[in-house]
Amino acid sequence: MAKPRASIFADEGGEGLDVSSFAPKTAIDPKAPRQDEVRAVSQAAQFPSREPSAPKPKPQPKRAPRIYRTGRNVQFNIKASSETVDAFYLITEKEDWVLGETLERAVQALQRELEKSK
Repeated sequence: MAKPRASIFADEGGEGLDVSSFAPKTAIDPKAPRQDEVRAVSQAAQFPSREPSAPKPKPQPKRAPRIYRTGRNVQFNIKASSETVDAFYLITEKEDWVLGETLERAVQALQRELEKSK
């Protein structure tokens, strides 16, 4: 008959709990298959390796980071078509402005255009 399991509610002294039979393995199991045999079988079965793969190269950023200290401190996120965003960045880079300045000038131009149409 097997020994009963140790109770987690037993006294903390550890009395009655025999761990003397626990020890690290000292010899290689002669019945175990060789490592190259295991690798051949796993590759044949298309079993994925658990070894780390080579790190993937990080994708290069599309645009260089634009960090300026201008006093503008409000985040403004919008959805736009890729053509509109590309045109916005093209104007910004061509005129050597910061993004906030391009937005401010675009809003001012739109306001002037709307006032003329009234």
